[in-house]
Amino acid sequence: MTQTPNAGTNSGRLISLDAFRGLTIMLMILVNNPGDWGNIYTPLKHADWHGCTPTDLVFPFFLFIVGVAICLALSKRKLSGDRRTIVLHVLRRSAILFGLGLFLSGFGLLFRLGPDYGFGDLLTNLRIPGVLQRIAVCYCVASLLYLFALRKILYGVTIAALLGYWALMMWVPVPEHGPGKIDDKDTHLAAYLDRAVLGTNHLWSAARTWDPEGILSTLPALATTLLGIFTGCWLRRELPLAKKLVGLLTAGVLLVLLGWMWGSVFPINKPIWTSSYVLFTAGWALLVLGLCVLLFDMLRWQPLAQPLVIYGVNAITVFVLSGVVARLLAVIKIGGEESISLKTWLYDNLFLSWLTGENASLAYAVVWCLAWLVVLTFMYRRNWIIKV
Repeated sequence: MTQTPNAGTNSGRLISLDAFRGLTIMLMILVNNPGDWGNIYTPLKHADWHGCTPTDLVFPFFLFIVGVAICLALSKRKLSGDRRTIVLHVLRRSAILFGLGLFLSGFGLLFRLGPDYGFGDLLTNLRIPGVLQRIAVCYCVASLLYLFALRKILYGVTIAALLGYWALMMWVPVPEHGPGKIDDKDTHLAAYLDRAVLGTNHLWSAARTWDPEGILSTLPALATTLLGIFTGCWLRRELPLAKKLVGLLTAGVLLVLLGWMWGSVFPINKPIWTSSYVLFTAGWALLVLGLCVLLFDMLRWQPLAQPLVIYGVNAITVFVLSGVVARLLAVIKIGGEESISLKTWLYDNLFLSWLTGENASLAYAVVWCLAWLVVLTFMYRRNWIIKV
């Protein structure tokens, strides 16, 4: 990772995109860091299986933004004709993102190293899929497609990914279960492939029989990224901003409706990233991006945009640092024989001592986000953007 001068919002960066990215990563950190996982308000929880809560919008929003940024960032480089340099940049960035994801997966396991748990045990139990790993794969494939494929090929890949995934999940039989068993978490094709290819030790530790960022479900996640690319191409067109806004909002409403209708036969589901979920969440992403364009690019609501932009320009940085610090607070113990984690001590004494239940848990998460805003503001004012 390198430090580069911050272009801020004065170098042609799209304010609405940085603000949308900042809002998304802020929500991601908020929902990932409650004070107590047993006390969370329903909108801040993922749907248990089928269905969609506001929290289920966060990750597809980020992948959608990655797609928009691919178009905006690579368009000028694409015209330069130096494809080899661009490809090396894409591959390098993808490898770093994937490596950071593996680092976060294994960071907590590092503290278990000892006579009875060696480095080999760590590798045996390391989760391979993950949020950053999925971002890395989708960014890499989508970027290469954008660089080398015609626009109509991108449309074809998107449609094929959505329809192909639907066909695979609903019609390909799974040993001992048969086809289309997507109402249970362990019986569908994506879970079977995760277990067969990665083994249970390398999957999400809360399940070990399937992974929400697994192999097969990355295919429709790629479609989410490609829909972001199409949106970036729309934003680059020489059109009045008001017309672009109308296009974003119209496409958003249509995709939400299409996703909702497809959900009647292929349920909206984040853990297996169903095709209906792709359209539904991309539609909402377009609507929220349209709102950001209206507020920040047309009405110029700078006071509201500024904290979001501060989060947005260092999104990956704060995601990684927040994950590292959260894991440290969980493994650092204080007290005597009946020691507790530093996080538990902070939560009990600073929040649970005067708030109860969901309110205490939410207050912890909000303070966590605000604390990182202070750190990011310090970086922003010194023109520090840490780019992967």
